[in-house]
Amino acid sequence: MNKKTTTNFIFLLLLIGVMPVMADTIGHVDTNFKLIGPDDKIVIEAFDDPSITGVTCYYSHATTGGLKGAAGIAEDSSDASLDCKQTGHITLTEEIKNSKGDAQKVLKKRTSMLFKTLQVMRFYDDKRNTLVYLVYSDKILEGSPNNSISVVPVMPWRTQ
Repeated sequence: MNKKTTTNFIFLLLLIGVMPVMADTIGHVDTNFKLIGPDDKIVIEAFDDPSITGVTCYYSHATTGGLKGAAGIAEDSSDASLDCKQTGHITLTEEIKNSKGDAQKVLKKRTSMLFKTLQVMRFYDDKRNTLVYLVYSDKILEGSPNNSISVVPVMPWRTQ
């Protein structure tokens, strides 16, 4: 391997390590017809927790259509709903077990051109052996109190 190839390979590994979690679009419903540009929608997406195998989260959120939505400059609503489920065997790392109420970012999605994001955070409730997921929207200067939570009790997984 020459020096340039090695440098490119290291850069690729670093890039992969900092890539955000990508959600899969499950479907959508139109909520408001727009004559020009896409309609306003409620979109349903799913993602697997990047640090804990065996947990999948589904969330719905509004997207703004029209010309601003098509151009990517619209600001989406802060409303979102979240439901997470155990989909396989869960193994918690020591870092997660020792988080002691500290939030860990699981997903961050831009909902306006510059300053607004939708985030999913994970908490571990050691007393109840439960994962708690919180979805909310924030801005650099002012966030929204709109939020939703979902809990996933850590249970033995059935094998077949």
